[in-house]
Amino acid sequence: MDIIDWAQLSAADQEKALERPAQSSQAQVQATVQEIIAAVRERGDAALREYAHKLDHCPDDELQLSAEQISAACERLEPELKAAIDAAYANIYKFHAAQKPCLVSIETVPGIVCHTATHPIEKVGLYVPGGSAPLVSTALMLGIPAQIAGCEEVVLTSPYPLSDAIIYAAHKCGISKIFKLGGAHAVAALAYGTESVPKVHKIFGPGNQYVTMAKRLVSDDPQGAAIDMPAGPSEVLVIADKDADPDFVAADLLSQAEHGPDSQVILVSDSAELLQKAEQAVQQQLNVLPRKDIAAQSLAKSRLIKASSLEECIVISNSYAPEHLIVQIANPQAIVKKLRNAGSIFLGAYTCEAMGDYASGTNHTLPTYGYAKTASALGTDDFRRRYTISCATPDGLRAIGETVERLAAAESLEAHRRAVSLRLEKIGR
Repeated sequence: MDIIDWAQLSAADQEKALERPAQSSQAQVQATVQEIIAAVRERGDAALREYAHKLDHCPDDELQLSAEQISAACERLEPELKAAIDAAYANIYKFHAAQKPCLVSIETVPGIVCHTATHPIEKVGLYVPGGSAPLVSTALMLGIPAQIAGCEEVVLTSPYPLSDAIIYAAHKCGISKIFKLGGAHAVAALAYGTESVPKVHKIFGPGNQYVTMAKRLVSDDPQGAAIDMPAGPSEVLVIADKDADPDFVAADLLSQAEHGPDSQVILVSDSAELLQKAEQAVQQQLNVLPRKDIAAQSLAKSRLIKASSLEECIVISNSYAPEHLIVQIANPQAIVKKLRNAGSIFLGAYTCEAMGDYASGTNHTLPTYGYAKTASALGTDDFRRRYTISCATPDGLRAIGETVERLAAAESLEAHRRAVSLRLEKIGR
């Protein structure tokens, strides 16, 4: 990775330097995903089996795990990994259970009471990436808030081969409907339903650019399903000063680079020396990684950026709006309020992003592609629907009736005005 001097770039070049690598292939990805969605909608399970064989290399036609298969997987899992999942479950559950809905009940004028209320989303679909990197942690991150919220039907999909760890995590979250499906065809099945896969109201979970595109397309369709957020290929931005440990910085960059070839990592520093040392540490650590070829592809699309000051580092980070933001500077707490755009922030040399990925308690399902400017980290409230309730007495109607009549008349909506007027005529103004 070459070091980019931010001050020497034009505004256009600065914007180009922060482009995500997957953006250039969006048209091709969209065309492919549209074809997959159409096939699943038209041919249901038959299409799912074809894609499972072709894309996931699944050797059989069974789409759903049986209760016996789930039980056997839980029995097979080694005790040490089971204990680690149990410990992570406890921390994640504790943090998400504390996320109580903010409920309001207020009398806006005498006789008019307005409430907020919530209920769990009845049917949700959880997408858990698998294959070469089976993300057991994602099963926990999605399954636990769904469990706490009380969703009635929870369906989990993950590509073949499903690891015993994912199955155990899902079972621990009370999930019994588990399907061997990945990619865009899994999203399509959840959004529209098939003979075997129930249609859900909302889909959760991260994935590659095909999964992300499928989620976007089904959420745009009224007959499809809502989604949690645009959560695509993983990314991290690290802000580091001259005193940061280059080995720590390199390790954090590589922890995201190994996710996939379309992941992206960015290091921003006001110290050219730190950038050089971190780049050397990345190359040294890369050579010992089992997924070094994948990480190397990600690093080829990543950036080392030399900023003129810590303030400029903050500006660059806010512009990029990273999924993960790691701050390795002398006093990270001092700049937290200035860090406006990030999915999740990790402060200090000892707060590695991997902690949040697995067991600290926060959720690792986060907005990518710059959507952290408007979208938030996944939480328990995402599995609930909030609505309002109003209740008026005759005196309450009298109190605001004339106001409503005048506003309705100003908008030329006579039926609106009459809905109030008729009532006032019957009860007396």
